[in-house]
Amino acid sequence: MSTRTDSGGTDPIIESREQLIAAFAKGAKPKDRWRIGTEHEKFVYAKADFHAPSYDERGGIHTLLIGLTRYGWNPVFEGENIIALSGADGTISLEPAGQLELSGAPLENLHQTCAETSRHLEQVKYVGDMLGLGFLGLGMWPDKSREELPIMPKGRYDIMLRHMPRVGSLGLDMMLRTCTIQTNLDYGSEADMVKKFRVSLALQPLATALFANSPFTEGKPNGFLSYRSHIWSDTDPGRTGMLPFVFEDGFGYERYADYALDVPMYFVYRDGRYVDAAGQSFRDFLNGRLPALPGEKPTEKDWEDHLSTAFPEVRMKSFLEMRGADGGPWNRICALPALWVGLLYDEGALDAAWDLVKDWSMEERQVLRDSVPKLALDAPIAGNRKLRDIAGEVLDIARGGLSARARLNASGDNETGYLAPLDEVVASGQTHAERLLARYHGEWKGDLSQIYAEESF
Repeated sequence: MSTRTDSGGTDPIIESREQLIAAFAKGAKPKDRWRIGTEHEKFVYAKADFHAPSYDERGGIHTLLIGLTRYGWNPVFEGENIIALSGADGTISLEPAGQLELSGAPLENLHQTCAETSRHLEQVKYVGDMLGLGFLGLGMWPDKSREELPIMPKGRYDIMLRHMPRVGSLGLDMMLRTCTIQTNLDYGSEADMVKKFRVSLALQPLATALFANSPFTEGKPNGFLSYRSHIWSDTDPGRTGMLPFVFEDGFGYERYADYALDVPMYFVYRDGRYVDAAGQSFRDFLNGRLPALPGEKPTEKDWEDHLSTAFPEVRMKSFLEMRGADGGPWNRICALPALWVGLLYDEGALDAAWDLVKDWSMEERQVLRDSVPKLALDAPIAGNRKLRDIAGEVLDIARGGLSARARLNASGDNETGYLAPLDEVVASGQTHAERLLARYHGEWKGDLSQIYAEESF
């Protein structure tokens, strides 16, 4: 989740709905300025007994952040607490229960993305080894209850933790017990945004299936392959889902702005603190009638904050965010941006991907979304087929898109090699979650503590 900081200077006041819409239009960039942003989270645990460390304990999360400053990371404070680090490779931040996230810098190619990922993981592993901490690459804590997990000292999380149980039964699990990989990509125009949004939203369940990696809850199989994805189905219906309007005629910046205006607020950030506005209306804020701040109007930064509190399968800010994948092993972090860059950053690939999904009905898209957490590649798609029936074709389209980009590393390799972990899933027919379940029932003999040795970075 986003980390808010005071940047200094004057934040422009928003006086009209048109300014909200303009924020999306300003995000459009010429193709030579399109970049790749990759975010990935991992669980932090103490190697001695596998507990999730608190912020303040000796050798805990605060100490970990301090330790990472040896690599040139700069502390970001909320009050007296360091709650993030900023640097050349982006931002390191804390999820609600201490999950550690890298929000990477906007980069030109996947070789840079994978190098950034490697730097980050090498740094956290080095500092973690000194502190006796390990880092687990899964989509959900496999063995921790909510009550066993610490809470990080961030004001927005206090508000969200209070509000989540009012609107869904699994929102606290989303905050405390899950990890994801996410890719952020640019668009060139409103029309380009629309096509990319539609393709990525329709195919987001395929990403969920290919990256399914959360089959355990509190030490036992939970009946799902991506329980993290299932959690989103009962988190908060006012800010999640498949957004049917994206596929309707006339969709564009304006329609998304109207959707975001109707997403209930969480907070407003003022003078270094979070003001609780949970459930209140940004439309009222726009008109100076927000109960939490009567008489005030929002700023551009308030709109940015609010956009970060909508959680659909694909999210728009001044770029598009792909949000369907579970956290996972090192090579999966490079594979997710490879999938989406290959599909969305080459015009021929984008057209081919749209041809594949354009005739699906909204009902078929929703059935797919609802089925994939349990069934993964066996989830049903249009035409009485299964998701696995198109998975190889989608990867071939992505491979063609990456090949056409012709972005080479020092060895002369293009970006297609980063798809290899996904090719293996399709060739074997088994997701990572299914492999974990096979080990649990086989060689592990039901001892889930084995997962720490096998799935840590």
